[in-house]
Amino acid sequence: MNKATMEEIDFAKGTGLVPVVTQDAKSGKVLMVAYANKEAVDLTLRTKMAHYWSRSRNKLWKKGEESGNVQKVLDVLVDCDGDTLLYVVDQSGPACHTGNETCFFRKL
Repeated sequence: MNKATMEEIDFAKGTGLVPVVTQDAKSGKVLMVAYANKEAVDLTLRTKMAHYWSRSRNKLWKKGEESGNVQKVLDVLVDCDGDTLLYVVDQSGPACHTGNETCFFRKL
């Protein structure tokens, strides 16, 4: 697998944020989609715990800091355009704030 650098992540396309798709390492299920700024990605890489940027609260947050349902990050992948990330995680408890295993539990 090719190696990417932080400089290759295009935070400028939006408002300094990139979308992050979060996938369960065991099941392969998509657990959630959130956003990260450079600080959140840096913290994720350094601590191996998922960090994101909350657009609604306008602040950095560690997944599970309130619920205890943390995400241990096993891999961070960058898409071909450098504008979306994939966190492959070991999920502790439900990923969704509703208590569901994944945020994607409703069919359209």
